[in-house]
Amino acid sequence: LAQLRQFGGGAVPPGGSLRLTCENPDLYVIGDYMAWFRQAPGKEREGIAAIEDGGRTHYRLSVKGRFTISQDRAKNTLYLQMDSLAPEDTGIYYCAADLDDGGDWWRPDAYQTWGQGTQVTVSS
Repeated sequence: LAQLRQFGGGAVPPGGSLRLTCENPDLYVIGDYMAWFRQAPGKEREGIAAIEDGGRTHYRLSVKGRFTISQDRAKNTLYLQMDSLAPEDTGIYYCAADLDDGGDWWRPDAYQTWGQGTQVTVSS
């Protein structure tokens, strides 16, 4: 079973917004990064945003200015606010935690803990 619990997702028209939540309240020790990934049918899972324990953020170029990653580390909770959604944003979204030491934040194989995924569909 997935160790992170995800909430949110759904279907919206182009230009719409969604907010995703990822929780792991029972985890005592976590890595320095948490991140969001997405996977479209038949394509590789790709990193879209990450946040360090100190709050510094990283984004995939295609979502800069539209998506905002944030966290409440006291609650071990991660958020992704998604605005100005477009059809190419459609896919299954996953949260991830426990980045390997020296790992690249955008690589899925660098993370050890994952949520169950949730579908985001953007269509008119």
